[in-house]
Amino acid sequence: TPSPALAQPSPCPRFQAGSVVANPPALYSRGGALTVDLSYDTATDAEGRTLYCFTTPSGMESPTLHVRRGDRLTVNVTNHLPKPAPSSAMQMSTNAALVCGSAMMDASSMNIHYHGTNVSPACHSDDVIHTIINSGEKFTYNIQFPTDEPPGLYWYHPHIHGIAEAALLGGASGAIIVDGIENIQPMVAGLQERVLIIRDQNVAGQPTPGGAVPAWDLSVNYVPVSYPALKPAVIRMQSRKQEFWRVANEAANTILDLQVLFDGVPQTLLLTGLDGVPVGSQDASRQGILIPVSHMRLPPASRVEFLLTSPATGVKKAQFVTQAIDTGPDGDNDTGRVLATLVAGTEGSGTDTVAAVSQPPWTPRFQDLGTAPLTAARKLYFSENATQTEFYITVEGKTPVLFSGDLPPAIITTQGSVEDWIIENRALENHEFHFHQIHFLVVSQDNFAVNGSVPIQAIQGQLMDMIDIPYWDGNTNHPYPRVRVRMDFRGADIGDFVYHCHILNHEDKGMMAIIRVLPKR
Repeated sequence: TPSPALAQPSPCPRFQAGSVVANPPALYSRGGALTVDLSYDTATDAEGRTLYCFTTPSGMESPTLHVRRGDRLTVNVTNHLPKPAPSSAMQMSTNAALVCGSAMMDASSMNIHYHGTNVSPACHSDDVIHTIINSGEKFTYNIQFPTDEPPGLYWYHPHIHGIAEAALLGGASGAIIVDGIENIQPMVAGLQERVLIIRDQNVAGQPTPGGAVPAWDLSVNYVPVSYPALKPAVIRMQSRKQEFWRVANEAANTILDLQVLFDGVPQTLLLTGLDGVPVGSQDASRQGILIPVSHMRLPPASRVEFLLTSPATGVKKAQFVTQAIDTGPDGDNDTGRVLATLVAGTEGSGTDTVAAVSQPPWTPRFQDLGTAPLTAARKLYFSENATQTEFYITVEGKTPVLFSGDLPPAIITTQGSVEDWIIENRALENHEFHFHQIHFLVVSQDNFAVNGSVPIQAIQGQLMDMIDIPYWDGNTNHPYPRVRVRMDFRGADIGDFVYHCHILNHEDKGMMAIIRVLPKR
């Protein structure tokens, strides 16, 4: 078992570099319900960096929460962060009638976003606009999962505007798994299941990023892969066995381009799910497909699930890597790194087993979205100011504004609508479009070649809640890179929720807006 990197007991322990990776601790629903008590804690690591984490009374850190479609998840969270000095308090920017929890936010404030889930944005559910839980306060979430929720990988994390990046860099996140994917993708049934969470954090010593110096360090299930040593974690696997990998990019800012190499040769990853939705499952067949890829790009907050065959004992070097990414002249330095060394032997380590097929596939939540009649078309765009201190996402024709919870919604639509949105990137760095409460269908990825980028064919026609839009090269004769996505408002979710760039440094600096979905008349 890996030993924590901190010499003293800590509410947010971290492993030593080079440790063996095990699945995170897990909690499972029973009888249609899961109740979890979480403490929100903080600590300081040996390098002086501030850590944040969710822990259970038994000491589980950031447990994976397993539920099934139709289940109710109850989360009782207590904020154990120290009370900040009065000078750090500020009035929350919202109508007092809409306050959920505390009416004042400060440096201790937190809440929880249930990322990717198609659940209600109401208070005590997945509301991030108005919910504030301050030092010493308790709060209860009651999350009702739809009966048609896709089985797959989701996650949870704090989402207080202005300090969301710090919480993620500190490590406060965990996985949610809606079980049952074996009924949509029967090829995963009975396989060893590996849950891998990639996080980022500040580089110790704060060297200037560039060249070999990354903008952010990475970790795998809290095993650090830190500059300058860049010592990879270790994943033990049985030799020549197929495994089911569920990988979440829970980084605050880092884009990943994941690949598995055996003696330098890229291995085939058979995609089974993207952003919590089994690939190819949205049509009337209700049966998933497999999409072979040699690598997979994951913007912050996205998830990928795939089948991988472990190396034979004769493979000399087996590696799980992220490739270097050109994020643009104003972007972060997302360097290539070996995340983990794969060691083949007679025994694996730290995995669970996927259940056997137990029922026929159910009606997909997003069935026939690709052929549904459109009710509206919109264009939005990402932009920044010259000093990169203000970031915007703007509806074409409107004036760019920084996000505030007291602003009116930028877009108003009606339950039952199906809309095509074009999102352009007019900045000199990548941006990542995320939409709360619903998924969208990827219709097209256009003008990527202006900077040498290539559209990701594996996501074309698939359902996502995250999508990467490459940077514009600044040449006014070149079109802006853009995506066209089909938004599905036919579900039960109504009210106010948000969309934003999921590079959280950008979101914290204003790149977010509110949409209001009115009830169907």
